[in-house]
Amino acid sequence: MSTVILADDGIVFDGQTPEKGPLGGAESSVIQLVEILAARGHDVSVYNNCEQALDYKGVKWRPISDGVPDTANMFIANRGDKLLKLCEGAKRTVFWTHNPCSYMVKFRYIRQFWRRRPVIVFIGDYHADTLPGWVPNGGRVTIPYGLPDLFCDAEPAHQPPGPRAIFTSNPLRGLDWLLDLWRDEIASYVQGAELHIFSGAATYGSAGVRKGDAMGQVLAKADSLADVGVKLRQPVNKATLIDEIRMARVMLYKGDINETFCLAVAEVQAMGVPTVVQPIGSMVERVRDGQTGYIRNDDAGFALSARNLLSDDVLWSTQHENALKTQRNWRWPDAAAAFEELMK
Repeated sequence: MSTVILADDGIVFDGQTPEKGPLGGAESSVIQLVEILAARGHDVSVYNNCEQALDYKGVKWRPISDGVPDTANMFIANRGDKLLKLCEGAKRTVFWTHNPCSYMVKFRYIRQFWRRRPVIVFIGDYHADTLPGWVPNGGRVTIPYGLPDLFCDAEPAHQPPGPRAIFTSNPLRGLDWLLDLWRDEIASYVQGAELHIFSGAATYGSAGVRKGDAMGQVLAKADSLADVGVKLRQPVNKATLIDEIRMARVMLYKGDINETFCLAVAEVQAMGVPTVVQPIGSMVERVRDGQTGYIRNDDAGFALSARNLLSDDVLWSTQHENALKTQRNWRWPDAAAAFEELMK
């Protein structure tokens, strides 16, 4: 058994948060990883901005303000440079980054990377390309997020759903664009078509509060388009989201240059929902063009693919089955095993 410590100084969350409400992809991934590592026999602790100490699913959650032990077999600093000043006696130090890495090309980061030489873990090839090779490190490793069993083992749809599209990402990542395209090029071409939006500031904690006004403007626009089938829903917990995904026929998402993995697309693909995207950010790593959805360079092609998937049962069934066969194979135990390799 090895001792694993993960430190995070971001938003407030702990292992129970996903059961109570929505949670962002990076935070959800932290929970998945530490719970799997604990289940594999490791002594795992998370020091973060949790409201109080909690032992849950084998993981010890502790307020980072209480202090972090100085030794561990593996210390994972989650995103922040100040965290690299902690757990100095760790046998292996890992810097787990989730966002585009331009923020890391700053003196305060470079100084800590030079001093500590952590293994830098990326979550995809597009992500890894955002950090210049000259940045000091103790190794560069790509470990994609695993797919949660909650989605991979969920019962998928067995018949083509009605013409319902779904959007489950950040409203500032292309939703305004999608609403225009839906109104002008999709809704009127497919009888009874609906676009269900599960999005809002609540998913992103304090970061969502800071961007609440901008998000609110986009969501208000969505609310005003009820006459063309747009249904503005509230962010929901994962269990409820699974039921909603099962009733969706297609996921529509433009993509974003800041999208280094896109767990939202990975989750719907794992449940067999074809997805239409543009080749932006990590989208080409999430969707198999022509097999589990479409990657379209232009708005006209995006709209056409969306209309076809909303209306063609044979096309939908083929891509649905392809997604179930190919898009639920890399799970969190696989990712956890890759992290374990870093301790050898």
